[in-house]
Amino acid sequence: MHKSALLLVTCLFALSLAGCASITGSGDTTALDDPTPKNEQKGIGQASSEPPVEYADFEPETLYLLLSAEIAAQRGRYDVTLVNYLRAAQQSRDKNVIERAMRIAQSLNSDNAQKQLAELWLDVDPDNLQALRVSAIQSVKRNDLEAALGYMEQILDQGGDADFDSLAAMAANLPPEQQVELLGLYEEMASRHPDTPELEYSIALLLKITGQPEAALRRLEPLLANKPNFQPAIILKGDLLYQAGQTVEALDHLLINTRRFPANRQMGTLYGRMLISEGELQAAQDEFNRLVQRYPDNPGLRLSHALVALENGQPELAKEELTQLTEQGHHTSEASYYLGRIEDEAGNTEQAIGYYQSVEQGNYYLPSLARASTLLATEGRLDEALENIRSLRDANPEAAENFWLLEVNLLLDQGLNQEALEVGSNALEDFPENIQLRYARAMLFDTMEQPGKAEEDLKQIIANDPENAVALNALGYILAIRTERLKEARGYIEKALTLDPNNPAILDSMGWILFQEGQIEPALDYLSRAWAAYPDPEVAAHYGEALWMSGAEEQAQIIWKEGLEQDSDHTILRETIERLTGNGDQ
Repeated sequence: MHKSALLLVTCLFALSLAGCASITGSGDTTALDDPTPKNEQKGIGQASSEPPVEYADFEPETLYLLLSAEIAAQRGRYDVTLVNYLRAAQQSRDKNVIERAMRIAQSLNSDNAQKQLAELWLDVDPDNLQALRVSAIQSVKRNDLEAALGYMEQILDQGGDADFDSLAAMAANLPPEQQVELLGLYEEMASRHPDTPELEYSIALLLKITGQPEAALRRLEPLLANKPNFQPAIILKGDLLYQAGQTVEALDHLLINTRRFPANRQMGTLYGRMLISEGELQAAQDEFNRLVQRYPDNPGLRLSHALVALENGQPELAKEELTQLTEQGHHTSEASYYLGRIEDEAGNTEQAIGYYQSVEQGNYYLPSLARASTLLATEGRLDEALENIRSLRDANPEAAENFWLLEVNLLLDQGLNQEALEVGSNALEDFPENIQLRYARAMLFDTMEQPGKAEEDLKQIIANDPENAVALNALGYILAIRTERLKEARGYIEKALTLDPNNPAILDSMGWILFQEGQIEPALDYLSRAWAAYPDPEVAAHYGEALWMSGAEEQAQIIWKEGLEQDSDHTILRETIERLTGNGDQ
């Protein structure tokens, strides 16, 4: 190459590097992310800034490929950039060109290009750690776990960070047989490389993933005895203790170690979530407050702090945190939904509607729209709410089923059963296979004392989804209370109970069937379990009647009283009490 040509390409590369910033990536080829940064987990320092890339002399064809690749990048044609860089790397076999091509392939998530470049890189530089890591990742994606661990073992032999723990964490997404295979491969490698903390930790993690928490705990014991400050293993031990049912030990372990390692965000978050699960809400709030003070720019921690404060009955603190999230543009949908709830519970209807209506996407969109619509209806603006839902349905035909269901439920909430039935029937003309719409119409038919039509809808659901426990139970219950077909009703409810044995609604149905058959003692067993799981007024009616007929009249009155405390005007419960006692004033 002439000196002037070399100068030209150098200048062009210097100019185009900034133009390609969006495709160069971070240089991190592990892609096996753990929620806690490596430096936080293992005390590894931050990577130094990369040295400037130096390019060798190239043949004219390779030079042309590189120049056209950089120009394509400036024009946003990253696909052309990648193809040309891949060809230039293959032609030149230059390590710097291969490295840059690899970054582009990673930023574009091109597995095929990464695989080709990794193979080329290892052919040029067999011990290159970056190429070995990419090869390991690509082997995992091809489900070649043995090859992946082979590459990782080469990294280990060179004293590099082989990311065994990251691969082990990925195993949660693998089929069970591959999880077992990976565990066996790790154990074989551990026998060749004894006293390797990352390997021992990874084996314990795999044992957890494969449902062996006790074995995982035993694996961690010698590791923590030798490395008492190995924080990933400390976190895993807390998780395993909790999974093994040793709740007190898990909480004590994490309490001690979050104070030993106050900067470990993952450990503190795990501890806070465990406290929530155990109903220790004030302790959980204190923990998330501590984390927020240490990591004020972490929106996930701030959101957790807000939600636990809300559960703790501190809406002003929750509001402050949620407002800050919305102002900073973090978790805006979720934050706006909960801000709406705060205003809603405070009786500030207009503000609540405003927050709910500001949620425009995500998991909280439909709940927000539903609640905003209900509030509009309670303010005498039902037509406005309905028009809004219908406009959204027209504008979003791909989500029309959800908007139909919202409209049906809104009408039901307002007691407009005939209108809800008409809307539901119209919706089913467009979406005859929609189970939720058909189930809603079936329940409407039953409420409107048209059990035959309800039965038709429920049987159609069951024909399309034979293991739909909810529909089976509803059909059985309707037959039990509306017809004399007890034997047929029992068959549906027994099947539902087999599919969902702990569902309180199905337990109640089964108990009521047995009661009507005169089997009082078995009925009481089912009804007491239903009441314990879901103390609903209708369950109270059934359970109380069974108790009354068994001679436990005082206990029956206690159950009825608790049911009336939830809904003093519940029709079925009031009718039951009056029929049995002659006194509706319980």
